[in-house]
Amino acid sequence: MLIGVDVGTGSARAGVFDAKGKLLGVGKHPVTMWQEPGEIVEQSSDQIWQAVCTAVREALQTSQIDPAAVTGIGFDATCSLVAVGDRGQGIPVGPSGDPGRNVIVWMDHRAQAEAEEINAGGHAVLAYVGGRISPEMETPKLLWLSRHLPDSFARAAHFFDLSDYLTWRATGRLARSSCTVTCKWTYLAHENRWDDDYFRAIGLGTLADEGFHRIGTEVVPPGTALGPLNAMAARELGLAESVTVAAALIDAHAGGLGTLGVTLPGDADPTQRLAYIFGTSACSMASTPEATPVPGVWGPYYNAMLPGLWLNEGGQSAAGAALDHLIHLHRDAGSIAEEAASQGRPLIAHVADHAARMAEDPLAAIRALEDLIVVPEFLGNRSPLADPQARAVISGLGLDRGIDSLARLYLSGLTGIGYGLRQLLDAFSDKGIVLDTLIASGGAAQSDLACQLLADSTGLPVALPEAPEPVLLGAAMLGAMASGTHPDAAAAMAAMSGTARLYTPATGDLAALHDRRYAAFTTLQKAARDIRRIIAAP
Repeated sequence: MLIGVDVGTGSARAGVFDAKGKLLGVGKHPVTMWQEPGEIVEQSSDQIWQAVCTAVREALQTSQIDPAAVTGIGFDATCSLVAVGDRGQGIPVGPSGDPGRNVIVWMDHRAQAEAEEINAGGHAVLAYVGGRISPEMETPKLLWLSRHLPDSFARAAHFFDLSDYLTWRATGRLARSSCTVTCKWTYLAHENRWDDDYFRAIGLGTLADEGFHRIGTEVVPPGTALGPLNAMAARELGLAESVTVAAALIDAHAGGLGTLGVTLPGDADPTQRLAYIFGTSACSMASTPEATPVPGVWGPYYNAMLPGLWLNEGGQSAAGAALDHLIHLHRDAGSIAEEAASQGRPLIAHVADHAARMAEDPLAAIRALEDLIVVPEFLGNRSPLADPQARAVISGLGLDRGIDSLARLYLSGLTGIGYGLRQLLDAFSDKGIVLDTLIASGGAAQSDLACQLLADSTGLPVALPEAPEPVLLGAAMLGAMASGTHPDAAAAMAAMSGTARLYTPATGDLAALHDRRYAAFTTLQKAARDIRRIIAAP
């Protein structure tokens, strides 16, 4: 038996799986998030760990297995920055001064100025983050911390990506995953080194002077056996100390591992498949045999998800969250939310169901949108424009009221997410990365409507794995690799991935209509950038 643990933005989840990938039990526990002005978003590493322990115990209970049967455990988490002291205590990372708030969450954009400053330097390592570093990554956040809270920066004994914090908490071992440090910290995995010159040039020379011991001197591939659970972690998790802990993945990358091996007609070559994780944010990951830089797309990263391959990582900072925010902007959102609540469900589920009924005739539904176009960049454009200052634009709004109007807004937002993905696919294609299937996962992808509209708006088939929890499955695959249940990633994927449902893209008049709407989307997106330049001009 194997356990996969996934720490997302709002909760920790755990799943118990057998060696064939069958899900036997799930547990979930919420995680608190603090938000303040200045785009500050923080969490607590202690609370996250306790949520993980609660979720694992619940998963074991619901699975009804003997905990002694568990041989391996794998972790994944958001790419959030954790600061701890020499005894593992929390170090405050924000204006609150609260040591319990020692995690700068991935979506925290406080380091926007530091990111822009770093990008202006033209450093060599930027070639491996798509040419521009994001405020979501860790070195801008570390630079912000060193400037604004120098005492906290100095007192921190270790800085972890959240995934690596979890494996350290489980084992006491300081090894970092090549996934986390390569994708978010500028580690050059293909050369097995940090770039001293980069850290000195941006103002973090202290880390280089120390030999990088606070951010990681041992870097290992995902799925590497880090050792058994330590005694305290085993007690807290309700597991035996003999359970092997695997080097971790970022949450989206665990989704890639858990989905790219699904059984579909034709070639199963993972380099021809895009892993698309559609949740609060959206992450799109393409693997290539050789390093293939794509402007505005993070990477290429070596050995960051699938062994021996390079990874290009795109996506958007707001996807499911963008849809939820979008529908709440409608003037009737409040009254319709009350109606949804009376039926025991959230507004977005209520609206999505209504939109699905409208889309039973897909051509009529898209025609009914008329010139309603949504560019849902509420939290910037992560790729391929690498523009964190971009914001959402909506064109074609009228005075319509009621659930039909709200459902049309939802449909336009969903197609807008698809057009943003199509824009990324075009950028990949321009660099010779040709993909034939999108493998979707994540909570926002779990509907026929979402998958079909993604297929129609991008022009590529979309496969939705039958596995109910693909991100947890990817984490469990790490545990399978570390424990020797399966010898490597390829074997784990072949044995555990399962099958998928395939959605084929539109043809004929509907495809042509999406082509025109995509052209309108890019026109509106460009107009928004032009407006920003005009307003900013002296």
